[in-house]
Amino acid sequence: MQVSGLDRAAGVKKGNRRTGMYRRKFPIGAEVMPAGGGHFRVWAPNSERVFLELSRQQRMAPLQEIEMEREGRGYFSVELKEARAGMFYKFKLGSGSFPDPASRFQPQGPHGPSQIVDPDSFRWTDGGWKGVRRERQVIYEMHIGTFTREGTWGAAIEKLPELAELGITVLEVMPVADFPGAYGWGYDGVCLFAPTRLYGTADDFRRFVDKAHGLGLGVLLDVVYNHLGPDGNYLKEFAEHYFTDRYKNEWGQALNFDDGDSGPVREFFATNAAYWVDEFHLDGLRLDATQQIFDASPEHILKDIGRKVRQTAGKRRTYIVSENERQEARLVRSFEEGGYGLDALWNDDFHHSARVAATGHNEAYYSDYRGAPQEFISAAKRGYLYQGQWYSWQKKNRGSATAGLHPNQFVNFIENHDQVANSLHGKRLHELTSPGRLRALIALLLLGPGTPMLFQGQEFASSAPFSYFADHNPELAKLVAAGRKEFLRQFRTIACPDADPFVSDPGSEKTFLNSKLDWAERKKHASVVALHRDLLRLRREDPVLAEPYPGGVDGAVLSAHAFVLRFFGTKGSDRLLLINLGRDLRLTPIPEPLLAAPDGQVWEVGWSSESPCYSGCGNPPLGEDDVWLLPGEGAVFLASRKTAAMRKQGWNDGKPCPAD
Repeated sequence: MQVSGLDRAAGVKKGNRRTGMYRRKFPIGAEVMPAGGGHFRVWAPNSERVFLELSRQQRMAPLQEIEMEREGRGYFSVELKEARAGMFYKFKLGSGSFPDPASRFQPQGPHGPSQIVDPDSFRWTDGGWKGVRRERQVIYEMHIGTFTREGTWGAAIEKLPELAELGITVLEVMPVADFPGAYGWGYDGVCLFAPTRLYGTADDFRRFVDKAHGLGLGVLLDVVYNHLGPDGNYLKEFAEHYFTDRYKNEWGQALNFDDGDSGPVREFFATNAAYWVDEFHLDGLRLDATQQIFDASPEHILKDIGRKVRQTAGKRRTYIVSENERQEARLVRSFEEGGYGLDALWNDDFHHSARVAATGHNEAYYSDYRGAPQEFISAAKRGYLYQGQWYSWQKKNRGSATAGLHPNQFVNFIENHDQVANSLHGKRLHELTSPGRLRALIALLLLGPGTPMLFQGQEFASSAPFSYFADHNPELAKLVAAGRKEFLRQFRTIACPDADPFVSDPGSEKTFLNSKLDWAERKKHASVVALHRDLLRLRREDPVLAEPYPGGVDGAVLSAHAFVLRFFGTKGSDRLLLINLGRDLRLTPIPEPLLAAPDGQVWEVGWSSESPCYSGCGNPPLGEDDVWLLPGEGAVFLASRKTAAMRKQGWNDGKPCPAD
């Protein structure tokens, strides 16, 4: 019952189970063949012999056992005419029977059998979708399990029109690679090709993407290529070469991208990236904690992954975002500049400054931030604040130069899954600061030149906390809970004895359930929704804000708590964003050239965070020519317009001007 080998997925040679020439889509996993039957291929250099166990039942009985053909370089394959989508299988090695490392679905979770999936059976309706470009994006980070009460793809689909109407353009879905237990963040995934059964089927995920595209929403998937979870990870049973001790990893053994026999490992992860783009029509990836992806090869694995994503997407545009704690700008520089060719970087510096400004606390990893006006000006102009300077919290230099990068290559946020959870109660930012200060910071986020990102529920001031939760076996759960408490002790306020009883237990189902959004609050907090909707509309429709460019913004400190950003448009069509995080500020005299309107023009208030429709205190006039009054804890957006005198002189370039 053996078949001949498969030469690097180029096609099946003649064998006694041959059903015709078949060219594999991917080098590993189970694939349904167009003419019927299935083809299975796995890398298992630890084993002399590998058997395919096949069954029509999840309990794997009755069982058909077929010995696979050894191809060389540790690969085994077999082609079976009787294999069908929906059937279940495992690979039997000398040490036992295990699910496919490239399984497309695990209906019983990572410890159960793999299921054969036919991705071509899904009928897509997004044929006209062109993908996601880097420009003009507004990202929305979401965790499917807590995004709705139901925690399913189907329930999430029902909310997508509201996100599209708000002004969101890209959904960033937290990891879905299957993991043990009934709930978790997804960063301990172990079946990297199998969307978790907790949220629905693989086709439910496809349906989510298809519906999103129909609404004009792109979809990115958060993927973890820096480690695997501690439970349900069977990769070592197939090959110890998946991991290396060459590097120290924060979350267990480092993955092997440059040590002995690393070629198939690199192929495994690059294939995974291509798989999500191909079979789920995803528009790109968010790469988790890339500073823990170690590779001294001539070509870094991140470069391989990026290239594979682009090649797989073909004419569809793709968007790849990287989280990188070391703030390495080379990740988004072009190949010609020696970079990895990715699109954007998460900007923790912006978040940390905003958090300190909002709460007044700068402990632990916030220690090197003051939340001062100069930090926000520098972030608007240069992206990262730390570009090689000494970083006292880590006792080393941090960051790299960002010269030449585009402002939209920095993803800015004031909330994300980590930062909300890294607090005593997992509270949202609106519960930790004043309403006026929060509105001003939201204005800075949504009107600034960087690419803004919202975290689920932020747009309606969700009262649900977002805490760390993970459902593990009892022994591992104790270790995870202890590790979580130890991590949070870096914050002096949380390390105090009085706070200890209030640290949420990650293994408690209550912690998970409490993190679910209550969508009834969207109507209850309508003014917050209106704030986000109006700012995103302004960002989208204002010609200056919509097209930021390198060097297109400057700023000046106006007081210890206030600053101005000036956005330079064409032909004098400039914009000002005034942010005051302190009390009312009277500017007189005004010796700051950035506050001067372009020649022959005047400033006109276009938006204010103190508008009563946002539950503000009202819109006071900005002031007379000699005195500007900036409202305390507020933001004001100004646009320049030509005076009546200029229009009379014909200085309107042939375009109509609004009435005075």
